Amino acid sequence: MLALALLFAAADVPRIPFEKYQLANGLTVILSEDHRAPVVGVDVWYHVGAANEGAGKSGFAHLFEHLMFQGTKHVTGDERAFFNHLERNGATNLNATTEFDRTNYFETMPSDRLEIALWLESDRMGFLLDAVDQKKLDTQREVVRNERRQSIENAPYQKAEVRLVELLFPSPHPYFGAVIGSHADLQAARLDDVRAFFRTYYAPNNASLALVGDFDPAKVKPIVEKWFGPIPRGPEPPALQQAAALRAAPRREKLGDQVQLSKVIFGWVGPRPTEGDALQIAMRILGAGKSSRLYQALVHEQRVAQDVSATSTPAQLGGEIEIEATVQVGHSPEEVEKSLAAQIAKLRDALPSEEELLRARRNLVASLFSSLENVGGGGKADLLNYFEMWRRDPGFLSEQIARAQAVTAADVQKAAEQWLADDARVTLHVVPEQGATR
Repeated sequence: MLALALLFAAADVPRIPFEKYQLANGLTVILSEDHRAPVVGVDVWYHVGAANEGAGKSGFAHLFEHLMFQGTKHVTGDERAFFNHLERNGATNLNATTEFDRTNYFETMPSDRLEIALWLESDRMGFLLDAVDQKKLDTQREVVRNERRQSIENAPYQKAEVRLVELLFPSPHPYFGAVIGSHADLQAARLDDVRAFFRTYYAPNNASLALVGDFDPAKVKPIVEKWFGPIPRGPEPPALQQAAALRAAPRREKLGDQVQLSKVIFGWVGPRPTEGDALQIAMRILGAGKSSRLYQALVHEQRVAQDVSATSTPAQLGGEIEIEATVQVGHSPEEVEKSLAAQIAKLRDALPSEEELLRARRNLVASLFSSLENVGGGGKADLLNYFEMWRRDPGFLSEQIARAQAVTAADVQKAAEQWLADDARVTLHVVPEQGATR
């Protein structure tokens, strides 16, 4: 914590040193030296997610998150083929994630094993389809369907989270539904469809590679060229179109679930990436920690809620703002909804205090600083790729922090007025199953 305090006190906003260049096939490469530990974070972002799938093909991007670990033309074996190769060579922080706008694959390697990771990442970029057959598709389709059952259908409150997205982004909006896809679309997926999706989106010109850690750029560049340079450039992916106007009218539903306690969820369409700095501060004033307004009012003082949270997740076609509270035993969703709405209205109607503003700014900046402690996925490499994707500037972090530190109380009030309006709100009451009505 002392190190963080010193950073906050520094006049200069921290910067991630980097070098960015592009291979002839269009692959963007970002190199950032960090010699604090003998490891290198390898992070590949493909600019494809659930929003790119099209009607009848939901879940394809997430399906590839699984298929990309199944082996390639040169890496054969079972479904742990890639994990086995990497883990045998000391890989840590090894995984992949899929969102509406992007998919990433990452691992942290010992410095002297970096080339192994580069070979593996290039092989699944250039030679995956040589190994994708009907058996692998069938296997991973069932793995994904089972994951959907576990993470959505049988997980408390998660069906409501999917329903919230559906109400915020009605069909045929590209965000409608769940990133993991529907059972029907996954069942209907054909091998030719899957291969065509890969050829369209998983090409070097639709990806960026970030390397952060203990390496010499002069030595690494020839290795990157060796493994990624021969991969042919792919077609230009079709432009993503917003298929429907975002719903502005208020909507509400009551959903039944296998839960013991009711929950109230508010949702709004939010800003795009690297926008909405003041909204991020507003959400922290409302719901970050036990000193936040919502916790103090609903949990500590009124005791109508067991817990509260407030988040804003940016996305290309409009982000998702979500405020939720779990209803305390002996109270009703209606009571909690009224209290939530009152606190949000209070923020719209009056400036936050200077103490609240400073605390929220510190909270936001601290979350950005914490990412700098990790070189790979979820850390510096991810930040470089994130800002490359949305700003074409991997070093935008420094400006993002400066903008957060410059947010004023008036900016926060204005953001609450703009983004948290009652007439643009989706309201969900999640209740124990017997109370469900639609």
